[in-house]
Amino acid sequence: MLDTEPLPATTFARSLRAVTALARSAAYETYLCYEHQGQWTVAIGTLGTVDLTSSTTRTEWGSEPPHVAAWSGDPVAALHDALGALPTLEWEVFGWIGFDFARSVHKIESSADSPETTLAHLLVPEMVARFESIDDPVIFRGGTPEQRTRFTDLLTSPPQSEHPSPEPVDVRIDHDDFRGRAAQAIDEIGSGQYRKVILSRKIPVPYPVDLPQTYQLGRIGNNPQRSFLFRTGGLAAAGFSPELVVSVDLSRTVTTTPLAGTRALGNGVLADRTARDELENDPKEISEHAVSVRTAYREIESISDTGTAKVLDFMAVSERGSVQHLASTVSGQLREDLTPWDALAAVFPAVTASGIPKRAAVDAIYRLDEQPRGLYSGAIITASSEGSLEAALALRTVVEQDGNAWLRAGAGIVEQSTPDREFEETCEKLSSVAPYVVRRNR
Repeated sequence: MLDTEPLPATTFARSLRAVTALARSAAYETYLCYEHQGQWTVAIGTLGTVDLTSSTTRTEWGSEPPHVAAWSGDPVAALHDALGALPTLEWEVFGWIGFDFARSVHKIESSADSPETTLAHLLVPEMVARFESIDDPVIFRGGTPEQRTRFTDLLTSPPQSEHPSPEPVDVRIDHDDFRGRAAQAIDEIGSGQYRKVILSRKIPVPYPVDLPQTYQLGRIGNNPQRSFLFRTGGLAAAGFSPELVVSVDLSRTVTTTPLAGTRALGNGVLADRTARDELENDPKEISEHAVSVRTAYREIESISDTGTAKVLDFMAVSERGSVQHLASTVSGQLREDLTPWDALAAVFPAVTASGIPKRAAVDAIYRLDEQPRGLYSGAIITASSEGSLEAALALRTVVEQDGNAWLRAGAGIVEQSTPDREFEETCEKLSSVAPYVVRRNR
């Protein structure tokens, strides 16, 4: 059991508690909270939605009848067209893209799920609120004066709630024969079918989860690139994303931050230092990282102005919760003839959550991962009509759907892998979330 002393009274912790209380208040049926280093964006309510399946886009706006359009070919073009047809010129969207989006991007046939499985859900909120601290003014976009006042009151005077006590999830049971599937992947790699594949294992949570309080505890225990808490599009989730699939800013700089190579973190100064030394000197981990960065570089280069693609901070060590990773940054200048959604298509799914070569690895995932991934290794999306887009990799996440909740984690299988070590790596990653899960008591 974790220490359940009250959280520290820092400005960040007070803001985190306020966001958690806001989500627990049931004041909003639909919301998405997105955080980057203590800067918060909260999307509330629904003006409209765009849902993409493998065959249709479904757009809903206000009280108008839903508009359903068939599409084929490029799923990114289908999303771009649906957003372009919204009855407003200025918009921000928030939502998620599932791993199955990769099936359409890479033209892979699979019987793993229904043809009408939702591949992407994008929400146009009634109101967006941004703030760095509950002590600072909130910057609003949209919403009525009454809605803004209500939000500010909820944020600055959050409902009183008990201090969360976690009920850690046991992650050491191999529910779905991960070791056996890893061994099969190693054999397939040895026969030349592909070079690397990320296989995953799903851990059911055996009780209903209080996602906001899980998010509160988990965010204190993690140092993510981005964190998120949402309920929209038939899913609810709390997560601590360790890397960006891709981002495109208003200057059209496109960036991805591949992580590959993992060791445990949080076992004491000496153990952590020893693990870091192993990570930085292990030929398997270095090779796995290098081939991932090479793939990411080629993807960014394919959509960038000539000569602008570059690798920054190659093979730095990034500490993310219960693990430390080898990390690099790849960036370029997006070509003028392309949109941010084209950048997403170029890198999706993240090489660090799929494999090399990507199409063969995704095909192997559909064969060897025994349960559909859904949100896992997809992305949390924010985008605007002004030309920005950010896709945070959906890892280190608790997901809830249809009354069931689960965790999931994967490991990169290469020819030098051993099933036991890759299983252990999934346990290390799951330890970024599993100790913080809180049972819902109401």
